[in-house]
Amino acid sequence: MKFLDKLKFKSSSKTIQVKNNLNRSSIYSIPVNGLDGRPISLSDFKGKYVLFVNVASKCGFTPQYKELQSLQTEFQNKLVVVGLPCNQFANQESDDAAKIQSFCERNFGVTFPLSEKLHVKGSKQHPLYQWLTKKELNGKSNSSVKWNFQKYLINEKGEFVDFFYSITKPNSSKITKYLK
Repeated sequence: MKFLDKLKFKSSSKTIQVKNNLNRSSIYSIPVNGLDGRPISLSDFKGKYVLFVNVASKCGFTPQYKELQSLQTEFQNKLVVVGLPCNQFANQESDDAAKIQSFCERNFGVTFPLSEKLHVKGSKQHPLYQWLTKKELNGKSNSSVKWNFQKYLINEKGEFVDFFYSITKPNSSKITKYLK
């Protein structure tokens, strides 16, 4: 992702403007591992919107897994949902990788990628969530993750679009308007 800075220099009686492209970290270069420990290459999702969602198996919002899978199925040519298990909110994702995978497949038919458990806030915050929550990295907005099932939408060019709190359902027009 490139951002434009204009630098002004005075040379005798003229002001010269120089355009300087600064490279900020690309979301596609951030390493993320799947539940199986193998890398998930975010660059594989170039050309599609990506909805990143911190998920948990024992949360009041857990039924959103079904809606996330439905969204993934409906917009499969335009969107990839990525579930990111997190145990930072009331110990609601304490299971190991195998149990998380089994739970998601058995109860909600989840086929979208799931990452290994990661931290979405605090001193151990995963680099993906650093990018998602810091304007200096994503170029658009600061935020903090308030609870499980908070959603972050990235466009097909890898640019930050917006974030949505847990109460926003995956099939909400707040999200789907970008996909239609």
